[in-house]
Amino acid sequence: MPHSYGFLSTYPPTQCGLATFTSALVRSLTAPPYADRAGVVRVLDTAVTSRAPEVVGHLQTQAAGSHRAAAEMLNSFDVAVIQHEYGIYGGQDGDQILAVIDGVRVPAVLIAHTVLSRPTAHQRYVLEHAISGVDVVVAMTEVARERLVAGYAIDHAKVVVIPHGAPYRGLTGMPAPGRKPLILTWGLLGPGKGIEWAIDGLHVLRHLRPHPAYIIAGLTHPRVRRIQGESYRLHLGERARALGVASHVRFTGSYMDDVALTRLVRRADVIVLPYDSYDQVTSGVLVEAVAAGKPVVATTFPHAVEILSGGAGLLVPHHDGAAIGAALHRVLTEPEQARRMATEAARLAPALLWTSIAQMYRRVVAGLLETRTPVPG
Repeated sequence: MPHSYGFLSTYPPTQCGLATFTSALVRSLTAPPYADRAGVVRVLDTAVTSRAPEVVGHLQTQAAGSHRAAAEMLNSFDVAVIQHEYGIYGGQDGDQILAVIDGVRVPAVLIAHTVLSRPTAHQRYVLEHAISGVDVVVAMTEVARERLVAGYAIDHAKVVVIPHGAPYRGLTGMPAPGRKPLILTWGLLGPGKGIEWAIDGLHVLRHLRPHPAYIIAGLTHPRVRRIQGESYRLHLGERARALGVASHVRFTGSYMDDVALTRLVRRADVIVLPYDSYDQVTSGVLVEAVAAGKPVVATTFPHAVEILSGGAGLLVPHHDGAAIGAALHRVLTEPEQARRMATEAARLAPALLWTSIAQMYRRVVAGLLETRTPVPG
């Protein structure tokens, strides 16, 4: 039986991981041969006049009463799917989301993108009360589920694990001998991405021939750019010049559509995720790298530990350029090591593709609608 899904989220052309996630999930849920329908209530800081066909309305975070209109729009669907991230909603720690949830009468699913191990009292209040107002909460990793169950006063039975999805980019073979190796990092830039440590790691590779290229693909995060301009990107360039590796580092500095990004990912020999965070339980870039069958070098943030410990990648300490360089050296100079990593990534890939993830959401929603009767308006 077809179902209709009402999403509350940021959405393209907004440039953020949450918008990309929602767009991909909407496309996957409504793709043939399914007859499911989806609409999006797009979260915005300011009013806009244009919208994608699937956008049914807006939650303007600075507009009084916008939360009531958002809730009513969600009530026109069979189920509300509410993305939770502290930074996208209005109010302290995004507590505007609670007013929206209070007005939702249809069955509701909350997708928890950030689950902090040491939240402030108010951050804990927001997430606990958001979960109390919905029927299902989706954690995207086992560590996120464990944090919710152990650290938050919630109904544990509400929590299900559905991984972050990834597009199908195809699997590539081992690079041809003698080709210039390509190291890749992509995603929105800003402090905390740890790219400075990856640049430090290039110094360890300076004797390799041919010398590897390091491409850093992505725009500066719009919110970072509004406050800090391009200072982080400029800092990275200065660091590369100081280490004598600037000729091997390239910034794309522009938005890449899916076709261009797929082409770049397929060319890469190794993906490096040098994130500073010790707390990150979900990384879309990590999932996409593994789903593309690529070896990964990553710091020991929780999602990386969970998905790479089986052999799809190498884990390194935080803030340690030498360790990153040593791990990259192994991948680029030990073909059998790289082959084993790519093989394990390819084994994991099918379960991470958006087609598989959409099926998991369909099953959760079908079960929810069978057991939960909507509250009349």
